[in-house]
Amino acid sequence: MERRVVVTGMGAITPIGNNVETFWNNVKAGVLGIDEITKFDTTDYSAKLAAEVKDFNAKEVLGFKQAKRLSPFSQYAVAAAKEAFAQSGIDMEKEDPYRVGVSVGSGIGGLGDMEEEHVKLLEKGPSRVKPLLVPMMITNMAAGNVAIDLGLKGKCVNIVTACATGTHCIGEAFRTIKYGEADVMVAGGTESAITPIGVAGFSSLTALTKETDKTKASRPFDKDRSGFVMGEGAGIVVLEELQHAINRGANIFAEVVGYGATCDAYHITSPAEDGSGAAKAMTLAMEEAGVKPEEVDYINAHGTSTHHNDLFETRAIKLALGEAAKSVKINSTKSMIGHLLGAAGGVEFITCVKSIQDNYIHQTIGLENEGEECDLNYMKGSGEKCTVKVALSNSLGFGGHNGTLAVKKYEK
Repeated sequence: MERRVVVTGMGAITPIGNNVETFWNNVKAGVLGIDEITKFDTTDYSAKLAAEVKDFNAKEVLGFKQAKRLSPFSQYAVAAAKEAFAQSGIDMEKEDPYRVGVSVGSGIGGLGDMEEEHVKLLEKGPSRVKPLLVPMMITNMAAGNVAIDLGLKGKCVNIVTACATGTHCIGEAFRTIKYGEADVMVAGGTESAITPIGVAGFSSLTALTKETDKTKASRPFDKDRSGFVMGEGAGIVVLEELQHAINRGANIFAEVVGYGATCDAYHITSPAEDGSGAAKAMTLAMEEAGVKPEEVDYINAHGTSTHHNDLFETRAIKLALGEAAKSVKINSTKSMIGHLLGAAGGVEFITCVKSIQDNYIHQTIGLENEGEECDLNYMKGSGEKCTVKVALSNSLGFGGHNGTLAVKKYEK
């Protein structure tokens, strides 16, 4: 029997706020989280800007011992999971721990730790590499550390699909509950890859903008867009089987109603030019949700501010929604917080839930003149107070991975 799945908790660490309330208030205010990179000297780098997490004190949030043993991507995940779990009000003493699981991913994992220890290896030899390098570096440790911190003994997985990681992790958690493998799942994505090799690698790929004016760096769908800005952080949600949530008197924020996942099987970095793969993911999500294209109020686009993504995603939306594409409201949260890579889908899913709760769709900041073929409503100029009953969140990852989540206003 298929079961209904609802959202009962949310947690976020972002470049514009280290909890959901601060993040959302800054989203509505159009606050820009992009600035000059402070984590390392960018003198020799073509990319000078990033969207760094600010004022995050891991020792305060996690305690000295845990903070020291965790890579930043795991720190962000555990901090966001703590917020989401606390908000959900779940008491693990009243739960079967084997019915509460984790689906939290990271696209890259502990890249900074790997870099630092590689320098030690070359300069001082293998005996000087720290013993905790491997458990700090590997991508599954965000999920593992969340489970350890909260005492969750159910399914614990780490789905890695580059920039679609957060979306696929939430989608697979949704399926896990829908088909009875768990009653509660902590799900989302996390990332901390603003490091010398991370920025150098993406720059060599010509994926990052070389823009030095932070107000013009991340401008999804604009004719002058020139590449994405790397961000970091985590977006984690608590998903729960509906009756389980009702029985314990939980606050229900929204209902997850559909999930679509496809592959372009086309190119390692570029989406399919006709948008067919991403369109199919949207169609699958709408079909599972029982939602017609004209019933979709809002799409949180992947919207990276790269030429190919924004053009091909626009084509995908037109393909999936047909005539309804002309009236749907679309935005890109990346215009404010940059591209959080594996964490993007988690934070953007939270944005969809908050949009449903507040009946508000934020603007795409930095967008001044739409690019060629980018002729839809991307919320240029200002946000809008309007009824939001159904939202789609899109993610596209290197390797051709497409993921779409459909989330709906909860009705009994």
